[in-house]
Amino acid sequence: MTHPTIDDVVRAAHELWPLGLQEPWDASGLICGRGSRPVPAILFAVDAVAATAEEAVERGAGLLLTHHPLLLRGAKFLPDSSDKGAVIHKLIENRVGLLAAHTNADSAVGGVSDALIRACGVEDAEPLVDAGEPTGIGRVGELPEPLPLEELARRLSDVLLPTAGGLRVAGPRDGVVRRVAVCGGAGDSLFDAVRESRADVYVTADLRHHPASEARERALLQGGRPYLIDCSHFASEQLWLEAAAAELRGVLAARGFEVETMLSRLNTDPWDFVVRPEAHPGSASTDALAAEYPGQRG
Repeated sequence: MTHPTIDDVVRAAHELWPLGLQEPWDASGLICGRGSRPVPAILFAVDAVAATAEEAVERGAGLLLTHHPLLLRGAKFLPDSSDKGAVIHKLIENRVGLLAAHTNADSAVGGVSDALIRACGVEDAEPLVDAGEPTGIGRVGELPEPLPLEELARRLSDVLLPTAGGLRVAGPRDGVVRRVAVCGGAGDSLFDAVRESRADVYVTADLRHHPASEARERALLQGGRPYLIDCSHFASEQLWLEAAAAELRGVLAARGFEVETMLSRLNTDPWDFVVRPEAHPGSASTDALAAEYPGQRG
């Protein structure tokens, strides 16, 4: 068996995660790399940053495949003194290509949200948007058995890569959940679809104050659901990398190519630590603080 070229890998990747599935604003695809160059190994990572570019070089990868595109918002100049330019220069000068599979991998069967909903314990799910179709943004499905909200959150916490922020949960600890909706990455634009899906809980990342608050206020008028579980953007998408590597390796092997696939060892979540209240008057923990200021939550 021979090593694939960058062009061979790109063709296989675009069959697994078709570019036609990406959102109009996205920038998935081959960012840099000579198509004819052989690829002995591929490094999978969530982010194309200086550290993952360095890791790709150090581990002998011929291609860095990331979920997030490096040039999503574009750039007019790429000197090595800029953050994106430093990544591009590091890769090109060391003969490493860069390929991104972003919202096309979100929507594809077996993609980012499929990995996240399987981590919740749901095996049979459909797209949250474009329900009834095999592909689409987000996923929704039912757990084999109902679970308390806190148990579902702890199940997720056990499988997600640890990050400083952990998980934030809106809803009672003993609230019973069966129907689960998810969206890997930032998902607060999908609340209408979540409500339409009749999900008991919505698992996503990057929930901003106002969309989350408005969603909770509306939920309180309807029995408190959907509850919310907000996790790290990075962690919610990192789950997909192992499955993606196996899928791509399998497609290439079926075509007579041998390639090593590696997962990044780096945590590229941008946050390093959190500071929690410890000495608030009259309370000794965040649970006590929440009890003192319960708000309108049911």
